[in-house]
Amino acid sequence: MTNHISPEELRNWLLDDDELSLLDVREEGVFGADGHLLFAVCLPMSRLELDVLSLVPRKSVRLVLCDGGDGLADRAAEKLSAWGYTDVSVLTGGVPGWEEAGNVVFRGVNVPSKAFGEFVEIESDTPNVSAEELKAMMDRGENMVVLDSRPWVEYRRMNIPTGIDCPGAELAYRVHDIVDDPDRTVVVNCAGRTRSIIGAQSLINAGVTNKVMALRNGTMGWALAGFDLETGSDRNFLPVSDDGLQDALACAERVTKRFGIQTIDRATLETWQTETETNSLYLLDVRNPDEYAAGHLPGSLSAPGGQLVQATDKWAGTYRSRLVLIDDTGVRATMTASWLVQMGWPNVFVLKEGLENTVLESGAPQAPMVPVSNSTIEMISPDDLNAEIEAGSVTVVDLATSLEYKAGHISGAWWAVRSRLANSLSGIPGEGPLVCTSPDGVLAAYAASDIAELTDRPVRVLDGGTAAWQAAGKAVTLGFENMADQNNDIQYKAYDHDDNIEFHMQEYLSWETGLVEQVERDGTARFKHFPV
Repeated sequence: MTNHISPEELRNWLLDDDELSLLDVREEGVFGADGHLLFAVCLPMSRLELDVLSLVPRKSVRLVLCDGGDGLADRAAEKLSAWGYTDVSVLTGGVPGWEEAGNVVFRGVNVPSKAFGEFVEIESDTPNVSAEELKAMMDRGENMVVLDSRPWVEYRRMNIPTGIDCPGAELAYRVHDIVDDPDRTVVVNCAGRTRSIIGAQSLINAGVTNKVMALRNGTMGWALAGFDLETGSDRNFLPVSDDGLQDALACAERVTKRFGIQTIDRATLETWQTETETNSLYLLDVRNPDEYAAGHLPGSLSAPGGQLVQATDKWAGTYRSRLVLIDDTGVRATMTASWLVQMGWPNVFVLKEGLENTVLESGAPQAPMVPVSNSTIEMISPDDLNAEIEAGSVTVVDLATSLEYKAGHISGAWWAVRSRLANSLSGIPGEGPLVCTSPDGVLAAYAASDIAELTDRPVRVLDGGTAAWQAAGKAVTLGFENMADQNNDIQYKAYDHDDNIEFHMQEYLSWETGLVEQVERDGTARFKHFPV
């Protein structure tokens, strides 16, 4: 029988010092639009088997599930208990019950990180510059450089003219080679606000002597001011020089002293790896993904430092757990740790000499997943599926995110959300076999197992998913068609919308700046400010 926990008791758990995993099992779009608890980690029911072992590796941890009061959390609790999780509770009344008890509900995603960015700007008085002021500086030919603190893919989508890509954790590590003139002004930007603020304040905290400012409202502010953005730019940082590394190490030393960054050695880590039944442990490699792929510590996950601060809930699903940060020189791990400490994570550590004197793994690690419950599901190749589609004998069900489906899907495929198949399956026409697909075919296999329990129609899975279909030279169709469900599965960014983009930008920026007041009313955050 599932245990239920009252809002009052859950609030006490949020305020104590023990580990807590708080998971909201609604789809991300519903999670963001309808509201959630501040420290709830969004783990949709659709992806439970795929992500829970990475997000919540310790099966004896206190684990609380939230939903919209519709019984979804109880379904998830049954699954988790069957997979060996021993301390699972469901929030009574779900998020509506939490709000009715007088607690604050937050909308949007990655809220703790976003709110923390606003907290930093207020407490540190981070200098900023408007889009209009930056454009005037450019037009005057001032001695300045724009550093874009987002990952390469985001930067390539659109960037401030002249901007150089230098993701958040890389800034203090690489700025000394990018900016070789002490009189040059440095402007840090992202798409909105958080990474602009954190990036600029990182350089200031590290003791960089240049004038440093955050671009107020990032690329959104630039676009709203009527200025053009570049697309497909390729300006990137160069390898760190010997002199640049020495300057970066000096920055890291200053940050270590100011923020009390803790380090551990390999022997301590090995001890902790034997204690994972009692203490949750996350090994997070904060370097760029290409460096991680070239060689990383076995068991570690790729969590680029700037993104880890931006979306901590993407990697660590247990609050107050042990976070061990890894890189090659300690600079990026130290800078990242400094922000996690300020966010209120009490057990953050940098692994000394993290990649030295050990055998490294290359490539992407195999994420742990709960096995598919029905291992007898038949696979079908792209060529055979194509032949059956042409014969009109099958119906394809696509379980990708709605944006992935929009960007390219098998013509005629029906789009659906795995967690809501019981409601949407009847709306998918035909009487013949159903073939499930997803970008790599993994989610499709889980969905096919669900469908087999819901219908008498034969169910198969496209081997390798839609990626294999495209690799075989098969065409895809763009846009939305055959929508068996509402496309509220994920949180759309402002740029993801087809129209009213300026409205969505303004809405997002207003939401972000309003978070600090909400966090203060909520009272469960432990953000810290370290005066200079």
